[in-house]
Amino acid sequence: MHPRPRSEMRGYKAAGKLAGKSALVSGGDSGIGRAVAIGFAKEGADVAITYLNEHDDAQETVRLIEAEGRRALAMAGDIGDADFCNQIVQRAVQSFGRIDILVNNAAEQHLQPEFEKLSDEQLERTFRTNIFSQFRLTRSALPHIPKGGAIINTTSVTAYKGSPALIDYAATKGAIVAFTRSLSLALEDRGIRVNAVAPGPR
Repeated sequence: MHPRPRSEMRGYKAAGKLAGKSALVSGGDSGIGRAVAIGFAKEGADVAITYLNEHDDAQETVRLIEAEGRRALAMAGDIGDADFCNQIVQRAVQSFGRIDILVNNAAEQHLQPEFEKLSDEQLERTFRTNIFSQFRLTRSALPHIPKGGAIINTTSVTAYKGSPALIDYAATKGAIVAFTRSLSLALEDRGIRVNAVAPGPR
């Protein structure tokens, strides 16, 4: 990435806000996902991350989590696969006992300036990774999230501004906004907060 993200969060002053908690972060090998995982560890949480096949990046995230004195678990696989989503949750629960925070962050994007050339394969792939995975991970994790837990979904400014060369990606990010708003209402009585963040380019 250029510029390189400052995901190690050097100089961050922690306050133990997540002491005794555990978190599951999809796409935690780099970028926003890594920064979230490390930030959670600095605040006292044990963290499980998922990633596709970037093994070196994932192990670096694990190293940085463990450097904070927290337990780490890295799981490689395709977040767009329903079975993998179920396996992720089961392994995280086996390791940590519960999931206090679920961060649905994993996503992919593919530039396609000509809409007519957007293939069905790319369209389906983008939706499987970016939004279907959030439905599936949340559905699997919910029985293990206690009252007071939280779900955080990563959307994007493209959900609001659009992007002419990332139409399928922007559409998934818009779906995540609607998913977040609806899920927050559905889980209000269970005491589980649901929020989204919408990052964008500098």
